[in-house]
Amino acid sequence: MEKLRQTLKVKKEKAILVAATRGNPDQSDDLSELTALSETAGAVVVDRFQQKIRKINPSTYIGKGKAEQLAGRVERFKADVIIFDNDLSPGQIRELEEITKIKVLDRSELILDIFATRAKTKQARLQVELAQLEYTYPRLTKMWSHLDSVAGAGGATAAGAVGGIGTRGTGEKQLEIDRRLVSKRITELKRELENIDRRKIREIDGRKGSFKICLVGYTNAGKSTLLNTLTNAGVFVEDRLFATLDTRTRKWMPTKAVEVLISDTVGFVQNLPHQLVASFKATLEEAVNADLLLHVIDASNPDALTQMKSVNHVLREIDCNEKPILQVFNKVDAVRQISDFDMLRTLYPDAISISAKTGFGLDNLSEAVTAQYKGNEILIRVTYSHTNGKIQSFLRSQGRISDVQYNNDSVLIEARLGRNQLPELEHLRPEKIEIIDE
Repeated sequence: MEKLRQTLKVKKEKAILVAATRGNPDQSDDLSELTALSETAGAVVVDRFQQKIRKINPSTYIGKGKAEQLAGRVERFKADVIIFDNDLSPGQIRELEEITKIKVLDRSELILDIFATRAKTKQARLQVELAQLEYTYPRLTKMWSHLDSVAGAGGATAAGAVGGIGTRGTGEKQLEIDRRLVSKRITELKRELENIDRRKIREIDGRKGSFKICLVGYTNAGKSTLLNTLTNAGVFVEDRLFATLDTRTRKWMPTKAVEVLISDTVGFVQNLPHQLVASFKATLEEAVNADLLLHVIDASNPDALTQMKSVNHVLREIDCNEKPILQVFNKVDAVRQISDFDMLRTLYPDAISISAKTGFGLDNLSEAVTAQYKGNEILIRVTYSHTNGKIQSFLRSQGRISDVQYNNDSVLIEARLGRNQLPELEHLRPEKIEIIDE
């Protein structure tokens, strides 16, 4: 079966999708997300196989009888690959491949494969390679039978040549060689990514004086389209999962006097492999350091609520769930089930409904972001020198002036200003700031 493992690619292969679920027999998984993931990877789905199980079979996950039924469907549909909507152990994959005689992938392998085809920049490629190797490393023992062959003992044989100087004599299993090579490569990748992380953190630290917004959401929710519409960023957009893996940060002026930085991030899915969450730490750093998260939701998707839960789960993983979050219902122009959308709006009455494609609702989004930027309004009294004209200009553009008094050597202004803008005012060095009413 080792020849089946020579490639994890599923491009243009006929695929049978399998979902094994436990618990309530009335629960159903329509495999819609796995279908979308498989098609994104380039596979042609020829059959779907759903199975309710009481407990996971340690050998085949679904049980030997069901595995043999699956083998019959493989022959019937002339399939090239079986894709599970579950995470399988190396032993389960190997046993299933022995029974079905074709390649078997689990959910994590499929997502890693998609990320590998989407990675364009050096950082993204390194992140994906690290995630793949960290997924592969603990699975070497049981997935590839050729790794049990001995290298080094053959002297002048091909096996002996593999080990080279220092591995001849008693011999060394190919498994140990491969594990050492993988471990060494993981260390090298982590070192390279640490350097990138440091540069990324310095870059983010350089934005400390700016209000930072990060777009988060399920993959294909329309984050990149929204970024392009708001900022003319020119980010690659396509109607498919994980169209872009790289972060883009652009300036955006939601209102005339307010400028913020807005960043896009990699999209999320259900059960995103933890190896990807870990290796994409630098990319997700934008969300960690944001002042406001815009959670972009595809309101036209029947599974919108489930997708929202998946995004919130990842946000908890990266310690972002306590940040200010504004829900944004996107693609409202494509909504077909009005009752479902009405339920979403009832559950999230403060969410903003928009269409990044048509521009509908973007004014409301700008106003909501500006309100978050300013924070709760407070009444302040500011004293400053006549020579510091920037303060009155700032208060007129950013707040609401209610009274101005000119004295011999100073000016006293009462104004309403967003609490979050006090640091900007302090940066202009007034003589005194008093908070009168909060």
